[in-house]
Amino acid sequence: MLHVMRSFVYNIAFDCADTFALARFWSQVTGQPIAECDHEEAVIELPGGLNLFFQRVPEPKNGKNRMHVCLRPEQAREAEVDRLLGLGATLVADHREPDGTGWAVLGDPEGNEFCVLRETIGRGSA
Repeated sequence: MLHVMRSFVYNIAFDCADTFALARFWSQVTGQPIAECDHEEAVIELPGGLNLFFQRVPEPKNGKNRMHVCLRPEQAREAEVDRLLGLGATLVADHREPDGTGWAVLGDPEGNEFCVLRETIGRGSA
């Protein structure tokens, strides 16, 4: 039998100017505490072993993300979008459809795009 080598995703890394502020935003988004934080780096440990890792970099974000996080909320998507906007996110693009499908693209306080999909309960498709 052939042994297949593989890797698992350990963390999703965010380059940022203000490590603590961005980690605090994502801590509020996920409902998970900041596990480690100093001026240069911060970590949020998510259930299931995946981490959100924040690292301070000198250059600003430039252009569209090539990879992004998609969130599937427990509550109604519209309520979650409103909550995230209240935390400091901005609406980048709205792809929500009248039948409940689609998604909203938001930006975190440093402009990193992420999607909010349809809620977990009562969903048919994205």
